Order: sequence, then C-alpha cells, then structure tokens
Amino acid sequence: MSVPAVVIAAPASGSGKTTVATGLIGALRAAGHRVAPFKVGPDYIDPGYHALAAERPGRNLDTVLVGHDRIRALYAHGSAGCDIAVVEGVMGLFDGKIGGSDTDPSAEGSTAQVAALLGAPVILVVDARGHSQSLAALLHGFATYDPAVRIGGVILNRVGSDRHAEVLRAACARVGLPVLGVVARLDELAVPSRHLGLIPAVEHGRAAVAAVDAMTVLVAESVDLAAVVDAARSTAAAPAWDPAAELGEPPTGSRVSVALAGGPAFTFGYAEHRELLDAAGADVAVFDPLCDPLPENAAALVLPGGFPEEHAGALSANSSLRTALAQRVAAGMPVHAECAGLLYLARTLDGHPMAGVLDVAAEFGRTLTLGYREAVALTDSPLWSAGERVTGHEFHRTRLVGDIGAEAQAWGWRAWGGNSTREGFVHGPVHASYLHTHPAGNPAAIGRFVRAAQRFAATGG
Repeated sequence: MSVPAVVIAAPASGSGKTTVATGLIGALRAAGHRVAPFKVGPDYIDPGYHALAAERPGRNLDTVLVGHDRIRALYAHGSAGCDIAVVEGVMGLFDGKIGGSDTDPSAEGSTAQVAALLGAPVILVVDARGHSQSLAALLHGFATYDPAVRIGGVILNRVGSDRHAEVLRAACARVGLPVLGVVARLDELAVPSRHLGLIPAVEHGRAAVAAVDAMTVLVAESVDLAAVVDAARSTAAAPAWDPAAELGEPPTGSRVSVALAGGPAFTFGYAEHRELLDAAGADVAVFDPLCDPLPENAAALVLPGGFPEEHAGALSANSSLRTALAQRVAAGMPVHAECAGLLYLARTLDGHPMAGVLDVAAEFGRTLTLGYREAVALTDSPLWSAGERVTGHEFHRTRLVGDIGAEAQAWGWRAWGGNSTREGFVHGPVHASYLHTHPAGNPAAIGRFVRAAQRFAATGG
C-alpha cells in the first residue's frame, strides 16, 4: 500500500502555506510519525525547512521539470519507510505554468495537478484576515472548480479572535468543509526573507531551527493532528523511482570523485541529483567554497544554484580555491554550473574577483527573472548534445554585464512574446547557465557528465 498524504494548498501566495506545512511536518514527527516532506514546483528554499522539521530530505514534485509519469514514482521513492507525507503546494491551488491548456481547469505544474496525480486530498490554508461570511463562496468555488481535486478540509490561518473563528467556522460548515485547525495571528513567527523569498535554512542556522520549532509548537497547539491523519489518503500506487534504472545502463569504468559545492552560498539542489551521480559511478564529495579547498582527486565539479551575491566577499577571499578551480578547468575537468555556479565562474561578482573561468562580469540587478523555459541545447557539452530539448526554470535577480565575449552559448528558447533568447555558456569542459534543470527529468545528462569525469580522471587530470 502507498503512503497516505495530505497536500497543503492555499487560494493564493502569501497565505501561510510554508508555516503550516513546516509546522505540521514537525508536529506529526513529534507525535511519533515518520513524515515524508515534499514541495510542489521548482522551489529550493522551502524543502530546507521541511528537512529540518522532518529530519529527512525535503523533495520536490514538479510535473513541468520531470514529467507527469515520474511524479508517482518520485513520491514513492521519497516516502519510502514513512507512514504519512505532507506535500506543500506552490502559489494558489490552481496556479502553475503560464500559457498552458485552455481546457484543463488546473494549470500545468500546479498544486492541483500534483494532488490529482497522487490522488491525495487538499487541505486549504486560508489567510483569514479580511474574511467573514463570504468565505463560504470562496471555498465553494475552490471545492467545485476541478472535479479531479478533493478538498479534505480547511485550516484557518491568521485568525484575529475567538469571535472571528466562530464566524469562519460557520462559513466552512455552510459548504460542508471541516475545519482542521485555527491558527492565531502571530507576527513574531515570520521567517526573514530576501529578494528570492525566505532565507535558506542552511544560511539561517540556529534561527532557522528556532523558527521550525516555533512553527511546530504553533501547529501542534492549533491543528487537530488526528483529524489531519484521518484526512490523509493512500496515494496512487506506483513503483518507486530508481536512479540506476533511470540511467538505462549500468555504470562503466572506475568510480570517480565528483565535487559538489554546498554551504550557505550554494543551497539550491535536488536530492535526486546526488542519487543519480552515485548510481552513475560517482562518489560525491560535498564542500563549502566559502572556506574549503577543492576536494582531493575531484574529477568533476557541480556548482548548483544559491545566493553567491550574499557571500561574494567570502567567496572571493578563498583565493586558493579560485586558483585551483581555474587550473583544473584549464586541464579539462568537467564542470556543471547553474545560476550561482555561473556567477562563481565569472571574472567578478559585484566587483569581487571570482574564479575567472568565464570572461564575463556579474552584478545584482533590479529585475527578477522568473519562469519555466523550453530550451534547446545550442552547443555540445559534457551534459547535452546540440539539439537536445530540456525544460528548465530561471529564478534570479543578478545579471551579466559588459561584453559577453565569444563564448559558445548553451541554450536557446523563445521568450514571452516570441523573441529568440540565447543564454549560458559552453567553455571547453564547462557548461554554465542561469537555467536550473531537474536531474530526475534529465538522467541521461548526469550519466554523460560522470563518463566525462571518468575520461578526465583516466588522463591523470
């Protein structure tokens, strides 16, 4: 039997999903449950808080990046050994990729779509500020909009008083939806944020642990946990995702060391990435570019996304790592760099010297670049062959400035309005881009990357 799940969704962004979902994960774990935490969409930050609450990795479920057919398998893989799962939604319940079908009620990549694929009930978190009896009409619309999505209950968040709660309970009863919790309005629970959302748990340190503990206590005191467990339903059964099977063939050659940047500056990554690297024949060595050297015998390097602009001075100060990295790339070491990784490979970031592998400069900008991209590889690289199509996601406020130079470009796609866009770089063994990809959606690329590392190691590099 598959693991029962509840999906924590909301009518709109900013309703308190992360507080409720994280607190619910922590409260269920404290009550003795083995909880599997998930996040809908490409978000990297919320899963870090989920992981603190669950004491196991937070994972993502994104139909756009990995395809519909992998959602149930990735869920089965991530929930193995657990007795309940909590899936936090993205934006509003029916929000997703812009420009999808005109006939499907739930957008591609939406929380509703994932809930329907799993067959899991939705618990709707409603920001109660400003709501009274008219809440019944809003809930009626959400409960009937898509027949494939079942609303299993409501958690009223940011409720102002007992009288306010009584009025809202009556509104929920009017449309036949049970109230599973009433959470009071508490401003002190706010988690510090910055330009891309919450500050990642790794950077927030002890304050993140304290925030998760506070969320756990709040939900434990405000939500009927037994009712939530009772509302959870077994998900659609599916064989668990298997990284070795996804690669399609057993690894060949000797195992090699692949360095993976971590620490406060490089926090954006998927748990399945390490699992695929391992299955392909790599021993993953995590290091912190703020203070660590390049791992010994590294035959390849992965530089994921994150917030290097917040740590540019410290990254620059680790000059021995910058020098060693440039030398290893010149010798042919494969590098897979996404977003933060691209910035680290530049000459400078906000005036601070970086690795200088790419002849570009970067700076913090005023405009947020955000959205899914249907991209085609323009240049052969250690991961992709020219002409391959990939779905990725951009999420950054930095930009490249000055003369971009003559580097071969990595990706091309049609921007909003149809304009052609070229982005990213292929520089010898380096693939560097702002585009985030999900390794589970592109397992063959991970296999190629490890084989490139094996070839480099065989040369004595």
